[in-house]
Amino acid sequence: MSSITQRAPLAEKAAEKLNKKVSHPETIVKDPTPRMELQKESPKLATLDEAIRRSGLKDGMTISFHHHFRGGDKVVNLVVGRLAEMGFKDLHLAASSLSDVHAPLIKHIENGVITRISTSGLRGQLADRISRGLMQEPVIFRSHGGRGSAIASGDLHIDVAFLGASSSDPLGNACGYSRSENAKSICGSLGYALPDAQYADKVVVLTDDLVAYPNTPCSISERQVDYVVEIDSVGDSSKISSGAIRDSKNPRDILLAQKAAKVIINSGYFKDGFSIQTGTGGASLAAVKYIRQSMIDRGIKASFALGGITAHMVKLHEEGLIERLIDVQSFDKVAAESLKTDMMHKEVSANEYASADEPGSAVHYLDIVILSALEVDVNFNVNVLVGSDGIIRGAIGGHPDTAADSALSIIVCPLLRGRIPCVVDEVTTLITPGSSVDVIVTEYGIAVNPRRPELAERLRAAGLDVTEITALRDKALSVIGTPAPLPFGDRVVGVVMNRDGNVLDVIRNIAD
Repeated sequence: MSSITQRAPLAEKAAEKLNKKVSHPETIVKDPTPRMELQKESPKLATLDEAIRRSGLKDGMTISFHHHFRGGDKVVNLVVGRLAEMGFKDLHLAASSLSDVHAPLIKHIENGVITRISTSGLRGQLADRISRGLMQEPVIFRSHGGRGSAIASGDLHIDVAFLGASSSDPLGNACGYSRSENAKSICGSLGYALPDAQYADKVVVLTDDLVAYPNTPCSISERQVDYVVEIDSVGDSSKISSGAIRDSKNPRDILLAQKAAKVIINSGYFKDGFSIQTGTGGASLAAVKYIRQSMIDRGIKASFALGGITAHMVKLHEEGLIERLIDVQSFDKVAAESLKTDMMHKEVSANEYASADEPGSAVHYLDIVILSALEVDVNFNVNVLVGSDGIIRGAIGGHPDTAADSALSIIVCPLLRGRIPCVVDEVTTLITPGSSVDVIVTEYGIAVNPRRPELAERLRAAGLDVTEITALRDKALSVIGTPAPLPFGDRVVGVVMNRDGNVLDVIRNIAD
């Protein structure tokens, strides 16, 4: 083997060709000083103000957040409040979803701190004010899969992502749970934050549990994180399962869940190795409980359960009835704890979950999905975003993603809510096209899309009360009459994007 001296001329020639210099071993000096104590000296540790300044954030840029703490989130209000105090204006807020707890954003919209919003959903006072024309620019609504695709493609460019984490080490290895005894809050999967962490120009992790390096396993890697900020609280774990993902005790929800379970069992898709997802809403979440005994009786196991994972799914998994859990959002603390301890409980990003552009996204391999609705119409179109009063009061979530890609999509909804029909001639706002919806389950009957005659025949053969969708509409109207038209104005307050990135529908303001 040649010596260093013999190789020197060759190194000089190689360096010249590469437009580089030759490194001489005798000039390389080792630093013998002790390594830094990460907990105190990590270059990424910063106060919130320092992280904002160092991020390069400027007026007109896009900031993003996730909603894994749902009604218990404390990060959005904290960060936007501080940005307002620092004098920022004209910011685009791109949150995976916004809820009742984010009402303080109203004053920041009125003051010009936030001038644009992109999200999957709006609820509460913020949604009410936006529905009545609070913002000059319409809110852009995307599904969870659509948001992931838009971030990956650059259609939704994020300048600075502010991501709450249940734990992080000083270099930014972060996740939605903690292995320390000082854990203050857990949310489980950070699936909706992962595209932001991957593609944002700058990433700020906020945590209330700063743990020793390395925090492993982690959801967000130190390679993706620019700054780590320790705060008092990122969220209230007790409010993760509130609202739309409550465990309903309502007799009507239970009836709808039982009917949906019968549809599943007799659909032809209830076979060993099937896969399943349940959406938000008491009836759709509860349906999984009612297929359990049939799975045991028939010796059937599900290959995986997908989406927002609940305690019900964790129980079936622990009983050996579901082999794997694929978790983009933990819907309760039981699911969050399971993700921390169970190797067969997998966390996935929004892109891996439901992106139409991701060849390996899990929805492409989904057999059965059970979803809820605010309205369905005679063409099987579904609205999950705008209430019967014209006020935004929901979220698109993964509704159109899972309905489009699953082999069997089941929508559960009551015929009436109070004096309001849920089966109508035309939905107020189109969210999930009827071409991707297979079955509508109401307490007064089950309607099967005419595109699926073989499915209707199976359900009739099983003795289920299959009827026409128009018969359900007529039944609703016979009870409450024809509702008065909504007082929509001429302003567009929301734009609904399709999975392909094109405009699907618009939401007009409610005129007072």
